Amino acid sequence: MPLVLLPGMNCTADLWSGCGLDDALTPGLDQPTLDGQVDSLLDSLPDRFSLAGLSLGGIVAMALSRRAPERVERLCLMSTNAKAPTDEQRQGWHAWRDRLAAGDSPRDLQQGILTALLGPSASDPAVVDRTLRMGDDTGAARLDAQLRMQDTRVDELQALPRLRIPVLVISAAMDAICPPRFHEEIVAAVPGGHLATVDAGHLAPMERPQDVGRLIRGWLDA
Repeated sequence: MPLVLLPGMNCTADLWSGCGLDDALTPGLDQPTLDGQVDSLLDSLPDRFSLAGLSLGGIVAMALSRRAPERVERLCLMSTNAKAPTDEQRQGWHAWRDRLAAGDSPRDLQQGILTALLGPSASDPAVVDRTLRMGDDTGAARLDAQLRMQDTRVDELQALPRLRIPVLVISAAMDAICPPRFHEEIVAAVPGGHLATVDAGHLAPMERPQDVGRLIRGWLDA
């Protein structure tokens, strides 16, 4: 069964490097609406697959599982949020779009939230360099589309109780963007959902690749 890994906003497939999941499919997120992104993935992915996503990738994964449950064998959600956007979040995304339009780069924006993204690894030059390079590789046009996509999100919590597949939720203990309580809400909504916690910030696969890889492989083999 193919494994599909969806990255977070302003992230690339390098997010998963070191997790031992090198055979996975790693499509990018490049559509300006959530429904458009789901349509694009459904058109390009195999008929059936296991699906994992982090942050915005987790939101897309929930939407895809809601719209096409027959395509998804199992679901893994990491460092994500199933609730509808708040006004404060929308204002933040609009501010980032304004900064992009004014000439700031995705690297600049990534640099400004490093401590929220990385937790203790924000002082590790190698991890910081990889995180900033993901912004470079994302590019302004794709990041702008992702910010527009964020604005089209809906409350996914309402649909989660209908899932009838194995669901693993990976929470990062030091995640300042999607704190552990968000993941507890998801697990509470999913029949038979399983919660695992890693000692990391928001980008847990970059900080704890072996731990995340072990959890995902165990979920695939279960």
